[in-house]
Amino acid sequence: MLEKYFKSLYQRTMQEAYSLAHKEISDALNEGGECLDCGASKGHKFGLLQEMVALDPQRYHGVEWNAELVHAAREKGLNVVQGDLSKKFAFPTNMFRCIFGLSVLEHLFNPCHFLKECYRCLEQGGTLVILTPNISTYFTVALLLLGRMPSSGPHPDSDALLKEEELFKVSREGLQPDTESDDAVHRHLVVFSYRVLRSYLLMLGFKEVKGHGFGLYPFPNLLQPILERIDPYHCHQMVFIARK
Repeated sequence: MLEKYFKSLYQRTMQEAYSLAHKEISDALNEGGECLDCGASKGHKFGLLQEMVALDPQRYHGVEWNAELVHAAREKGLNVVQGDLSKKFAFPTNMFRCIFGLSVLEHLFNPCHFLKECYRCLEQGGTLVILTPNISTYFTVALLLLGRMPSSGPHPDSDALLKEEELFKVSREGLQPDTESDDAVHRHLVVFSYRVLRSYLLMLGFKEVKGHGFGLYPFPNLLQPILERIDPYHCHQMVFIARK
């Protein structure tokens, strides 16, 4: 019963967070210019990019760690390159109108360096869209008081321990732990809090930084829209839109 309840909270949280991120990306792309998809997988992952790529494929650029996914994207004619987002981007300064990383920041060894590179590669007035989990949630605090691992925080490098610590499986059924592999793409390495991520984006020089929170657990979905506006600082997922 509890597992079903928390799964419904998680599904609603991710749907709302991704919907807002997609809208912000779409609005930024409507201004023209080129975009960079960080963690591109096989290429454009949602409808707004499909239309843009069909009209002008040269506007779309992607970076992906997995060589097989890069190959699949390039087979579709997409400009996706293999690269490590924790290192210097292979792109000129002020190149992109929009850069986005959705559920990427928490998987990087050097997320602060990644954000610096995003700032460098954005043109003046360009937009960065980040979707990432928030470590400073009430649910995380409760888990720590119970002596357990934080739900959104850095994961241990043992599949067995991860399974032991997971109270409720809320991710999709087909998602298997990969913490013991050489390229553990599903493992969370560094997870920001809402206030720290906002402060760092301002520190980098972004002129406009807007943050949104989604999923204030354990409150029911009916109350979520109101609570998220009142207290975005402790929500499970956060979306930041930063303009250079």
